[in-house]
Amino acid sequence: MGKIAEGDVSLTIRQAQESDSGMYGCRVEVPGWFNDKKHQLTLTVVPVRPNPLRAEVQEVRERTVTVGWTPVFDGGRPITHYQIDLKSKQALWDTAVKTDLANADLTQVTLVDLRPAKSYNIRMFAVNSQGASNASNVLSFTTKEAAPEGPPLDMRLEALTSQSIKVTWKPPRAELRNGVLRSYSISYREYDPAGRHFKRWQHQTVTATQELESIVLSHLKPATKYGVLIQAKTNAGVGPASTAPLCSTLDEAHKTSTPATSLVTSSVTSLIEDTSNVIAVHTTAVPWSAAWEGSTTSSSSVGPDPPAVEIKEVKDNIISLVWTPGSDRGSPITGYFLEYKAVNASWDYRKMVVDFSPNRTKATIIEMNPSTYNIRMFAKNSLGTSRASNVLTFRTEETGHQRDIFSTTPSIHATVTVRESQGGRLVAIVVPVVLLVLIVAMVMPWQLRRIQQKKGSLSLWMARGAVRYTGSQPLQEL
Repeated sequence: MGKIAEGDVSLTIRQAQESDSGMYGCRVEVPGWFNDKKHQLTLTVVPVRPNPLRAEVQEVRERTVTVGWTPVFDGGRPITHYQIDLKSKQALWDTAVKTDLANADLTQVTLVDLRPAKSYNIRMFAVNSQGASNASNVLSFTTKEAAPEGPPLDMRLEALTSQSIKVTWKPPRAELRNGVLRSYSISYREYDPAGRHFKRWQHQTVTATQELESIVLSHLKPATKYGVLIQAKTNAGVGPASTAPLCSTLDEAHKTSTPATSLVTSSVTSLIEDTSNVIAVHTTAVPWSAAWEGSTTSSSSVGPDPPAVEIKEVKDNIISLVWTPGSDRGSPITGYFLEYKAVNASWDYRKMVVDFSPNRTKATIIEMNPSTYNIRMFAKNSLGTSRASNVLTFRTEETGHQRDIFSTTPSIHATVTVRESQGGRLVAIVVPVVLLVLIVAMVMPWQLRRIQQKKGSLSLWMARGAVRYTGSQPLQEL
């Protein structure tokens, strides 16, 4: 109501709904007989699309981002779902990965399995029965750097003199660097053939500056074999090591040598002495520190009890989690964090971490690379960190939008089912169909070869449906 004392007799209905439709009237009482003034009108509320969302980035890590938003006016019809679009910063929105969030009560979501040190854009839409809202503000963010995932490449060892060995290598593959390479860690040690063991490690650091790096290891012993490991570093950590067969310094009398070429692996390798001068390379799947320094033992936690985690729902690439806090052991819980990894990976390598506030007991996660995963959760307080919770395993699938964007060769499946009760009638139908399929399968390669000989090339494609949003128009199925 307006301020009647100031002469404002208006009625304002904010965020009108269809249920507000009806007849409204105003009556003004004037002293005297039959002096009252009446006015009435009929209000019809027409629903529209929701107002655009206002989104914000709440947290960015190496491989995850958490996005939040505030509920908006639904346009007079309940919001049915949200759509979130994610793309590389340099790409067009047509290439974005689109995910529908069916839970209209959500105000926060975490996207996982992003690439470290990569720039992304996100935008969102609210959708009701009238269509999609205009796009939200566009969020721009860059994930944090991570330790490199790949080892240095093309590592070579060459004995220069009786006291020096030259080491050359190239950086890891660009897509596995996970940030700006700052330096390389070169670790080397002498091999004692009498005792058949390695001696103490020695270390040097080389600043990463070019596409072909090198270092000369000096002050070595004559006619002695050495093992060398190289690891690339970013500001976030050290990557896996590459290695080469053992290399021996020259005798005092020798002046030349033959360089030894390494077979670079994506994980750590063990160097083994062989009397035939052929070095066996054995690949292990444990981290560098564990392979060379021995495994570490974890200390028992004195923090709170771990939470009990449960998967509420997995739909396409969206995972809904709930958890029940454990005992805080006399100190309030200050937060939770979720560890998230591929099912065949180690918890010590390439895991993702998502933090949650102490008052959270549920979360929704969007997995950008559908596969099979493990998750576990920890609680934190002033006493420390809890033990790991129960480990959950789940598999996510691609959404329809993701298949539209990334699928280039559609698969075709034919299924024939014959029931005994239907007998000969179905057989009479199925047999000609199967024969026709076989004939087509034999003729098609021959036809393709003929076309290729005539024209030089042949391209086949299948247009798939896609969802497009343009300006203020509603979503349309193409």
